[in-house]
Amino acid sequence: MSYPDSVRYLYSLGNELKAGAKLGLERMQALLNGLGNPEQAQRFIHVAGTNGKGSTCAMIASALKSAGLRTGLYTSPHLATPTERIQIDGYPISESKFVELFEIVHRRAEAMLDAGELDAHPSYFETVTAMAFLAFQDQTDAVVLEVGLGGRLDATNVVTPSLCVITPVDYDHEVFLGNTLVSIASEKAGILKPGIPVVVGRQHPAAEQVILLRAAELGCKVVSAQDHKIRDLSLSPYGSSFCFDGNRFDCPLPGRHQTDNALNAILACREFDISLGAVAAGLARTRWPGRLEFVSRRPDFVLDGAHNPSGARALASYIREFHKDRPVWLVYGAMRDKAIEEVASQLFPLSSKVIVTAPNFPRALRPEAILGMTDHPNAITAATIEEAIELAWQAPGDAIVFFTGSLFVVGEARALLKPAESNGAPHTIVP
Repeated sequence: MSYPDSVRYLYSLGNELKAGAKLGLERMQALLNGLGNPEQAQRFIHVAGTNGKGSTCAMIASALKSAGLRTGLYTSPHLATPTERIQIDGYPISESKFVELFEIVHRRAEAMLDAGELDAHPSYFETVTAMAFLAFQDQTDAVVLEVGLGGRLDATNVVTPSLCVITPVDYDHEVFLGNTLVSIASEKAGILKPGIPVVVGRQHPAAEQVILLRAAELGCKVVSAQDHKIRDLSLSPYGSSFCFDGNRFDCPLPGRHQTDNALNAILACREFDISLGAVAAGLARTRWPGRLEFVSRRPDFVLDGAHNPSGARALASYIREFHKDRPVWLVYGAMRDKAIEEVASQLFPLSSKVIVTAPNFPRALRPEAILGMTDHPNAITAATIEEAIELAWQAPGDAIVFFTGSLFVVGEARALLKPAESNGAPHTIVP
């Protein structure tokens, strides 16, 4: 099977956001049993949360690598190609390795279906998660594992980790996780295991209470970011620098919110017995595409996957702090199931021009529908991301243009603006 064939088959399986999708661990556990339980005897740092978990995972993985550990990193979604999801020592697995792993999992799943040992073929996310466990087996000293959706019923929640991390909990995927912070936090806290330490990022009090109660029930040591302070913070539009526990740290990911993610990563690494010197070196080398990522200058083009209200607040804060005296343009597209009006209300007023568009994905909301939700005086539509980019090039040289609203927008725009970093695989993003 070719790489494009494997990707097409995976897309055909559907994902956890598909109507009627069955959330639960039974199928995943059965599949892994059939594969010989490759997830066992591996050291995992399991990371859940609403916003910041991907950045936090990238920082932790970079620090572990700097400490000399062979490091696996499993994240989702991808921006350009599914190989990005499974990385070893900072590099995505090859297309040929991806195909090899897919065929192993797919053949095992088909055999188990024929034997009545599975109720259905594993979903896209379940299949790729199993592939990741196989990829990391005997190849890594430690794995940073990002939750895909929620936590309690997420396919990654079959592991017994060495450490858990919960980044800030906020509203997202309410249809699946509940429409209160208490219910969402309860799902995120579902990754906690008896006696396993947990690093808890700064939380809304309602979410924090749920997480701490669950940790107490399970006898988990809690390392709370709320109990730790960074000092001598210096912020720029392109990153930050600060002191913590007698060490200086440089964070190359822009945005004040990234200092919180960096603190969570530092606390996690320290709990994992990584020296702060190695953490500082790794943090300084962290890359996390599509999150306040500058991809062009004059005008500045910036990619940022602010797809929910919390992400929009972080982006709005960044714009006010560093770019309030510049012309700000916005290229915005969103999925139908997102809190579009709430996100738009935070971002559109900060923009002198808004280009509403739609990525090439079935769940994308039509640009005309988004336009109907705003009274912005200078909002226009673009039928495609490519057309939106052409319009964005008309921005004045001193302007800054943010491509945001959905990671589908970011992924498609990045593939067009940075083709050298894309291998031509389908640019669809699957949660």
